Amino acid sequence: MVIYALGLGAAERGTHYLDQYPGFGGYLLFLACTGSVFLAGAKILDCVRMEREKQDASAILPAAD
Repeated sequence: MVIYALGLGAAERGTHYLDQYPGFGGYLLFLACTGSVFLAGAKILDCVRMEREKQDASAILPAAD
């Protein structure tokens, strides 16, 4: 849901850029908005994976003692 909301907001912001900056500059800014969603989504998914690995590692360590 968070990534969807980021994408929706980025598309909305991108359309405003297309209105304000018609032509190639507006398309580049639109692309930058949508590209930032990919980066943010990847970071969110990476953090979720890291938290799961951290929990799994902490569950294994006490059992080894």
